[in-house]
Amino acid sequence: MTLRFYDTASAEVRDFVPLVPGKVSLYYCGATVQGMPHVGHIRSAIAFDQLTRWLQYRGFRVTAVRNVTDIDDKILAKSEASFGPDFEDEPGAVRDEEWWALAYRYEQEFLNAYDTLGVSRPTYEPRATGHIPEMHALIQQLIERGHAYPSPDGSGDVYFDVRSWDQYGSLTRQKIDDMQSAPDVEAQFSNRKKDPRDFALWKGHKDGEPTTASWASPWGAGRPGWHLECSAMVTKYLGTEFDIHGGGLDLRFPHHENEMAQSQAAGHGFANFWMHNGMVTYAGEKMSKSIGNTVSPAEMLELAPPRVVRYYLGQAQYRSNLDYQPGSLQEAAAAVERIDGFISRALRSTMTHDGDVSFFSYGTVPDAFAAAMDDDLNVPQALAVLHDTVRAGNTALTAGELDGARQSLASVSDMLRVLGLNDTAAPAVDEESTTALGVLVEAQLAARAQARASKDWAASDAIRDTLAAAGVVVEDSADGASWSLKRN
Repeated sequence: MTLRFYDTASAEVRDFVPLVPGKVSLYYCGATVQGMPHVGHIRSAIAFDQLTRWLQYRGFRVTAVRNVTDIDDKILAKSEASFGPDFEDEPGAVRDEEWWALAYRYEQEFLNAYDTLGVSRPTYEPRATGHIPEMHALIQQLIERGHAYPSPDGSGDVYFDVRSWDQYGSLTRQKIDDMQSAPDVEAQFSNRKKDPRDFALWKGHKDGEPTTASWASPWGAGRPGWHLECSAMVTKYLGTEFDIHGGGLDLRFPHHENEMAQSQAAGHGFANFWMHNGMVTYAGEKMSKSIGNTVSPAEMLELAPPRVVRYYLGQAQYRSNLDYQPGSLQEAAAAVERIDGFISRALRSTMTHDGDVSFFSYGTVPDAFAAAMDDDLNVPQALAVLHDTVRAGNTALTAGELDGARQSLASVSDMLRVLGLNDTAAPAVDEESTTALGVLVEAQLAARAQARASKDWAASDAIRDTLAAAGVVVEDSADGASWSLKRN
């Protein structure tokens, strides 16, 4: 077994060796809870859920930390707008909502989306507002080491001095002079910084901001800068050096660049690997509200069950962009339907013969699947192995080779579990309706079997067509006909 992951910092695929044998420490950026989750958030969470599951399958004890940014300029701005004429009466919006209530409400929306799509809860999910003392300690370290300074005008702002750290820009391989200014102060207050690219570690309280959004500090009342929050939280729970830091590709700069700089300038080894997932695009274009081409997880879940949405969002190699097209969910649904059709057929066939379903237990995934996942989480190749196994299982069932079918079913079950496809929320089931449907379909299949025995092929085909029109898929085999519901 050789695990290999792409490291953004070194721009190469490297062998993964954890800092502590048998254990993996993973931190990945969670939500800034200023609005409803979008598909980029969920795609990132699924990617790192797949990573966590695979590391666990490989025998590692994983400590996963996913933060919640619950204090931020956008959160404050949206809360302020809810009290004034700029209030947008959009779905989920609440009038006259305090910033902390808004942040908490959206945090629950994220958790609901994660749970619905089978994203495992992390070991811990810290909130930024719960770690102010740790942030103060980190700022003080940076000031003492000559890498940070309070604003000379007494505003309470504290900035990181980017030119004091000669490795600044190394994560994204940029030169300081080519970078844009950090948008931490208005233009009229630019004299607060030594360099326009210096970024805020602490933001002094401003007139008009709620007093609940500020904390006392050695530099004056205020609140933390975005980048500082993650550095303080990750080192509290995973230490000053840990295995993997993850997040979306859009966070590489400035967020992760600044995180790495301030942490290493404070004397921390910080992340051994940086892993970034690609973006979700729409027909080749970046999703944007201004263009009107955004698709939310809620909208996807209106079009397809959670398992299909999870399959779609998790099917690409995590570093590549995932392009959404109008027919993408239908294609994912067809793939899931093939898998579920085999599982249903295999269970019915084997249970019909001997009632033994003990083979449906977790063992080991196929070698080709493991090799794909070990190679920088090559999920597309792993899914190819999954579908090959489904085809082999169907062939075994047709040939009456039940031992081969059992083996394929066990392997398929193991692969689904590793990919998290068995942990999504199940759609609500009306048991009475389901029972009634089963009785009606079985009666139709019995009539069809009688027609086939009488060689009345027209009647047989008519029954099959009627069932198909109602969304019932019929599969014939040597053991008779089986049925399943077509998933839209």
